Amino acid sequence: MTGTAIPEDLAGAVLEIDLDAVQANYRTLLDTLAGVPSAAVVKADGYGLGAERVGPALAAAGCGTFFVAHVAEGVRLRAALADVEIGILNGYLPSAREAYLEHRLIPVLGSLEEIDGWKRACGDTPLPCDVHVDTGMLRLGLPPKELAVLADDPGRLKGMDIRFVISHLASADEADTDQNPRQLAAFHEARKVLPMGRACFANSSGVFLGPDYHFHMARPGVALYGVNPTPERPNPMAATVRLSARILQVRDAQPGETVGYGASYGVEKQAKIATVGVGYADGYLRSLSNAAWGTIDGISVPLVGRVSMDLITFDVTAVPEAKRRPGQWVELIGPANSVDDVADKAGTIGYEILTSLGRRYHRAYRGGA
Repeated sequence: MTGTAIPEDLAGAVLEIDLDAVQANYRTLLDTLAGVPSAAVVKADGYGLGAERVGPALAAAGCGTFFVAHVAEGVRLRAALADVEIGILNGYLPSAREAYLEHRLIPVLGSLEEIDGWKRACGDTPLPCDVHVDTGMLRLGLPPKELAVLADDPGRLKGMDIRFVISHLASADEADTDQNPRQLAAFHEARKVLPMGRACFANSSGVFLGPDYHFHMARPGVALYGVNPTPERPNPMAATVRLSARILQVRDAQPGETVGYGASYGVEKQAKIATVGVGYADGYLRSLSNAAWGTIDGISVPLVGRVSMDLITFDVTAVPEAKRRPGQWVELIGPANSVDDVADKAGTIGYEILTSLGRRYHRAYRGGA
């Protein structure tokens, strides 16, 4: 078991990352796509798992097309993956022109200004690009009025090497919403104006909306990392992370005493309180205060008191003394307490839990060959 940055003997917590599970999730998505290829989104440092490790693992599983958000992410990923296509979802940044060219990064162009800017950047040699159409997010992508300009002046795209025309689903994790078919219809209309290249529409949850949404390639992200893309159904994806933290100290607590900042937890009966070396500086969100739980040897232990910067506290009264001593491990994320479970207790989504995973953990990678 190998790690990065923080040696295990110096760390207060260990984050295990299962690259075999990441690869298995990629294959599950391919099975669902039934012959349609899939890219992989590895932005936000591979959703917190480390793009320079998950990227090569996904490439080894057969993925040849990757997307990140920022140019800097693309540069880092190129250093790890020499022979794949890397798309920059946030578009073309003129100040980074040389980086796109040097590192063979493909901008996802989302405005007429970006389209014109990329044509100037390429000069007489068209270089690959994607075009993003907004079908209902009101975020990035060509808005309807700019799409209409292209409909009236198709020559504006002459000579461009457009690889994919893409859009992004806003509510794909809500299978019954009418926004999905409305966006699908808008994307079909956009393809009449932009018939070149191939179409790419489905994100993680979109893969499970059925073949109408698959087009020529899917573009999943969070499902690769084990978050449930079908919240109303059992999770089809394999868990990819396990987070365990050391007990630093165990205290006797008496009725009437309080735990942590703000005295937010009052002790009602004699208890054992274990302090663990993880906090919101490590991405263990403050909103988990008095709401989350961990496990010790399969026994659930509630988090009591507020999450502070470096520490959290658990009521370990139910755990045998031999299992609750300093140096013992509390599992914070794992088989009994998934990323989605933690997100639910924090009042957020699995995306935030994963992308908040801290840099003070010892990171232990396994598999991925």
